[in-house]
Amino acid sequence: MQIWAGLGNPGPRYVMHRHNVGFMACDVIAEMHGFGPVQKKFQGWVQEGRIGTEKVILLKPATFMNESGRSVGEAMRFYKLDLSALTVFHDELDLAPFKVKVKQGGGHAGHNGLRSIDSHLGPDFRRVRIGIGHPGHKDRVHGHVLGNYTKAEQDDLIQMLGAIGAEAQWLADGNDPRFMSEIALRQQD
Repeated sequence: MQIWAGLGNPGPRYVMHRHNVGFMACDVIAEMHGFGPVQKKFQGWVQEGRIGTEKVILLKPATFMNESGRSVGEAMRFYKLDLSALTVFHDELDLAPFKVKVKQGGGHAGHNGLRSIDSHLGPDFRRVRIGIGHPGHKDRVHGHVLGNYTKAEQDDLIQMLGAIGAEAQWLADGNDPRFMSEIALRQQD
Protein backbone atom coordinates (compact mmCIF):
# COMPACT_ATOMS: atom_id res chain seq x y z
CA MET A 1 0.00 0.00 0.00
CA GLN A 2 1.16 3.51 -0.82
CA ILE A 3 -0.02 6.94 0.29
CA TRP A 4 0.19 9.69 -2.30
CA ALA A 5 -0.38 13.08 -0.70
CA GLY A 6 -1.11 16.13 -2.83
CA LEU A 7 -0.36 19.45 -1.17
CA GLY A 8 -2.57 22.50 -1.38
CA ASN A 9 -4.91 24.74 0.58
CA PRO A 10 -8.60 23.84 1.09
CA GLY A 11 -11.40 26.04 -0.15
CA PRO A 12 -12.73 27.43 -3.42
CA ARG A 13 -10.58 30.57 -3.44
CA TYR A 14 -7.39 28.47 -3.66
CA VAL A 15 -8.48 25.99 -6.34
CA MET A 16 -6.42 27.41 -9.23
CA HIS A 17 -3.43 28.62 -7.20
CA ARG A 18 -0.03 27.35 -8.27
CA HIS A 19 0.41 26.23 -4.64
CA ASN A 20 -2.50 23.80 -5.16
CA VAL A 21 -1.02 21.85 -8.07
CA GLY A 22 -0.49 18.87 -5.73
CA PHE A 23 -4.26 18.74 -5.13
CA MET A 24 -4.82 19.00 -8.89
CA ALA A 25 -2.48 16.05 -9.56
CA CYS A 26 -4.37 13.87 -7.05
CA ASP A 27 -7.71 14.79 -8.60
CA VAL A 28 -6.53 13.84 -12.09
CA ILE A 29 -5.00 10.55 -10.92
CA ALA A 30 -8.24 9.64 -9.09
CA GLU A 31 -10.35 10.41 -12.15
CA MET A 32 -8.10 8.67 -14.70
CA HIS A 33 -7.69 5.52 -12.59
CA GLY A 34 -11.28 5.19 -11.36
CA PHE A 35 -10.64 5.72 -7.65
CA GLY A 36 -13.48 5.41 -5.16
CA PRO A 37 -15.53 8.27 -3.72
CA VAL A 38 -14.00 10.98 -1.58
CA GLN A 39 -14.08 10.25 2.16
CA LYS A 40 -13.28 12.65 5.00
CA LYS A 41 -10.44 11.06 7.02
CA PHE A 42 -7.11 11.97 8.59
CA GLN A 43 -7.96 15.70 8.65
CA GLY A 44 -8.26 15.59 4.88
CA TRP A 45 -9.95 14.05 1.87
CA VAL A 46 -9.08 10.47 0.93
CA GLN A 47 -9.76 8.37 -2.16
CA GLU A 48 -8.76 4.72 -2.44
CA GLY A 49 -7.97 2.82 -5.59
CA ARG A 50 -5.50 0.71 -7.51
CA ILE A 51 -2.90 1.61 -10.05
CA GLY A 52 -1.89 -1.65 -11.63
CA THR A 53 -1.43 -4.08 -8.75
CA GLU A 54 -0.64 -1.37 -6.20
CA LYS A 55 -3.21 -0.13 -3.70
CA VAL A 56 -2.90 3.66 -3.48
CA ILE A 57 -4.50 6.02 -1.00
CA LEU A 58 -4.74 9.56 -2.36
CA LEU A 59 -4.75 12.15 0.43
CA LYS A 60 -5.42 15.88 0.19
CA PRO A 61 -4.83 17.43 3.64
CA ALA A 62 -7.58 19.87 4.69
CA THR A 63 -5.29 21.42 7.31
CA PHE A 64 -3.91 24.22 5.12
CA MET A 65 -0.42 23.94 3.68
CA ASN A 66 1.51 24.86 6.84
CA GLU A 67 -0.03 21.94 8.79
CA SER A 68 0.01 19.25 6.06
CA GLY A 69 2.20 17.03 8.22
CA ARG A 70 -0.58 16.54 10.78
CA SER A 71 -2.85 14.96 8.17
CA VAL A 72 -0.14 12.95 6.39
CA GLY A 73 1.33 11.76 9.70
CA GLU A 74 -2.07 10.60 10.93
CA ALA A 75 -2.64 8.55 7.76
CA MET A 76 0.86 7.03 7.87
CA ARG A 77 0.45 6.01 11.52
CA PHE A 78 -3.06 4.59 10.94
CA TYR A 79 -1.82 2.28 8.18
CA LYS A 80 1.49 1.60 10.02
CA LEU A 81 3.54 2.54 6.96
CA ASP A 82 7.13 3.71 6.83
CA LEU A 83 8.36 6.62 4.72
CA SER A 84 9.14 4.40 1.74
CA ALA A 85 5.34 4.18 1.17
CA LEU A 86 4.85 7.97 0.99
CA THR A 87 4.88 10.13 -2.14
CA VAL A 88 4.15 13.87 -1.91
CA PHE A 89 3.06 15.93 -4.93
CA HIS A 90 3.93 19.61 -4.56
CA ASP A 91 4.69 22.85 -6.36
CA GLU A 92 8.38 23.63 -6.92
CA LEU A 93 9.72 27.17 -7.48
CA ASP A 94 13.13 25.92 -8.59
CA LEU A 95 11.80 24.02 -11.62
CA ALA A 96 10.64 25.56 -14.89
CA PRO A 97 6.85 25.73 -15.19
CA PHE A 98 5.22 22.35 -15.96
CA LYS A 99 8.45 20.33 -15.57
CA VAL A 100 8.05 17.25 -13.38
CA LYS A 101 10.92 15.72 -11.40
CA VAL A 102 10.93 12.99 -8.77
CA LYS A 103 13.32 13.15 -5.84
CA GLN A 104 13.86 10.90 -2.84
CA GLY A 105 14.35 12.79 0.41
CA GLY A 106 15.98 16.16 0.77
CA GLY A 107 15.25 19.53 2.28
CA HIS A 108 12.13 21.64 2.13
CA ALA A 109 13.62 24.70 0.32
CA GLY A 110 11.25 26.99 2.21
CA HIS A 111 8.12 25.03 1.20
CA ASN A 112 5.88 25.08 4.29
CA GLY A 113 3.99 21.91 3.36
CA LEU A 114 7.22 19.93 3.03
CA ARG A 115 8.56 21.53 6.21
CA SER A 116 5.46 20.37 8.10
CA ILE A 117 5.67 16.78 6.80
CA ASP A 118 9.39 16.72 7.57
CA SER A 119 8.73 17.87 11.16
CA HIS A 120 6.10 15.14 11.68
CA LEU A 121 7.74 12.25 9.82
CA GLY A 122 11.29 13.13 8.77
CA PRO A 123 12.65 14.06 5.32
CA ASP A 124 13.11 10.64 3.67
CA PHE A 125 9.95 10.52 1.54
CA ARG A 126 9.56 10.61 -2.23
CA ARG A 127 8.57 13.93 -3.75
CA VAL A 128 6.99 14.61 -7.13
CA ARG A 129 8.18 18.16 -7.75
CA ILE A 130 5.89 20.05 -10.13
CA GLY A 131 7.55 23.14 -11.56
CA ILE A 132 5.86 26.52 -11.21
CA GLY A 133 8.95 28.59 -12.05
CA HIS A 134 10.44 31.43 -10.04
CA PRO A 135 9.04 34.94 -10.55
CA GLY A 136 12.58 36.36 -10.63
CA HIS A 137 12.79 38.19 -7.31
CA LYS A 138 12.16 36.91 -3.79
CA ASP A 139 9.74 39.79 -3.08
CA ARG A 140 7.40 38.41 -5.77
CA VAL A 141 7.45 34.76 -4.63
CA HIS A 142 4.44 34.97 -2.27
CA GLY A 143 2.13 36.47 -4.91
CA HIS A 144 3.38 34.05 -7.56
CA VAL A 145 2.88 30.91 -5.46
CA LEU A 146 -0.54 32.06 -4.20
CA GLY A 147 -1.57 33.36 -7.61
CA ASN A 148 -3.86 31.59 -10.04
CA TYR A 149 -2.60 29.91 -13.18
CA THR A 150 -3.23 32.32 -16.05
CA LYS A 151 -5.41 31.62 -19.09
CA ALA A 152 -2.23 31.39 -21.18
CA GLU A 153 -0.97 28.57 -18.91
CA GLN A 154 -4.16 26.46 -18.99
CA ASP A 155 -3.25 24.24 -21.96
CA ASP A 156 0.21 23.44 -20.55
CA LEU A 157 -1.28 22.78 -17.11
CA ILE A 158 -3.89 20.38 -18.53
CA GLN A 159 -1.28 18.58 -20.63
CA MET A 160 1.10 18.19 -17.66
CA LEU A 161 -1.60 16.95 -15.28
CA GLY A 162 -2.86 14.52 -17.93
CA ALA A 163 0.68 13.19 -18.38
CA ILE A 164 1.07 12.68 -14.61
CA GLY A 165 -2.19 10.72 -14.51
CA ALA A 166 -1.43 8.69 -17.62
CA GLU A 167 2.05 7.71 -16.45
CA ALA A 168 1.19 7.11 -12.77
CA GLN A 169 1.72 3.36 -13.24
CA TRP A 170 5.49 3.93 -13.42
CA LEU A 171 5.38 5.86 -10.16
CA ALA A 172 3.33 3.11 -8.48
CA ASP A 173 5.89 0.55 -9.67
CA GLY A 174 8.76 2.60 -8.23
CA ASN A 175 10.24 3.36 -11.66
CA ASP A 176 10.80 7.09 -11.12
CA PRO A 177 13.17 7.59 -14.10
CA ARG A 178 10.63 6.05 -16.50
CA PHE A 179 7.82 8.17 -14.97
CA MET A 180 9.81 11.37 -15.59
CA SER A 181 10.91 10.26 -19.06
CA GLU A 182 7.39 9.38 -20.23
CA ILE A 183 6.00 12.69 -18.95
CA ALA A 184 8.75 14.60 -20.77
CA LEU A 185 7.95 12.70 -23.98
CA ARG A 186 4.25 13.51 -23.70
CA GLN A 187 5.05 17.18 -23.22
CA GLN A 188 7.05 17.31 -26.47
CA ASP A 189 3.97 16.56 -28.59
